[in-house]
Order: sequence, then structure tokens, then C-alpha cells
Amino acid sequence: MQLTINGSLHELAIEPDTPLLWALRDTLGMTGTKYGCGLAQCGACTVLVDGQPTRSCVTPIDSVVGAEITTIEAISEDAEGRKVVEAWVDHQVPQCGYCQSGQVMAATALLKQTPQPTDEDISAAMVNLCRCGTYNAIAAAVRQAAQA
Repeated sequence: MQLTINGSLHELAIEPDTPLLWALRDTLGMTGTKYGCGLAQCGACTVLVDGQPTRSCVTPIDSVVGAEITTIEAISEDAEGRKVVEAWVDHQVPQCGYCQSGQVMAATALLKQTPQPTDEDISAAMVNLCRCGTYNAIAAAVRQAAQA
């Protein structure tokens, strides 16, 4: 099975129904994408698949063959992703940081689709869970990245 991840083609010899999260973490060693709930509820495992935020814990790898997959490891190579990461640092968004890779991926997808989001757009797009409750800092960082 061949997957394009962060611009590189990877040949994987694993079962086609393996969740993308496990292919990334266990097979390829890309541990920036986190396991949270395993039920596509929390968003810690969010990656971009053809630019769309996708919960990798429930996405079988055979469903993303031929797609462009972007993980947190390469997000700073993207202009919007770089703005998001810089805003995250400026606003000191992470506390524990566990959910932040998924949050950054969701924010990057939002800004690619809606370059000047309203507060309602931000609320609707930023649905990943954060145990530390950094939602106000997340929204502020998204607003800053949109202005950058």
C-alpha cells in the first residue's frame, strides 16, 4: 500500500483496514499525531487529507491511498501552517500540549478554507477537545494567524 505523506511516497506492508494513526505512529515513527479517544471524538489525531481535517484514528489507510496526507511534522512547511504555529507560540496556547498537534491541524485547515474567519467560523471549526481548556487562547491564536 502506498501513501503520500508530507510530500513523500511511503510503501507500507500493513493491513488495508489499519487506522491511519497507527500507520503514522507505529509503522512510520511519526509520533506528532496523538492517540486520544480512538473514537473520532477528541481530535488529538487530526491530520489533513487533501486539505481536510481528518480524524486519523478511524480512517483506514486504504481510504486515503492517492490522497495527500499532511501531519504536524510538516505543517510549518505550509505558509498557513507556519502562521498558525507562530501564533500558537505567541499566545502560549499549549498547557499540557497533548491535543495541540490536532488543534494546529484544524486551525490550518480552517484558515486555508476561510482566510478571514469570524468568531462563529472559529467556533464551528475548532471542535477538538482540550482538557486544559485553552479555548480562548486557541481562538486568539487563530485570529492572529488570520491577520498575519
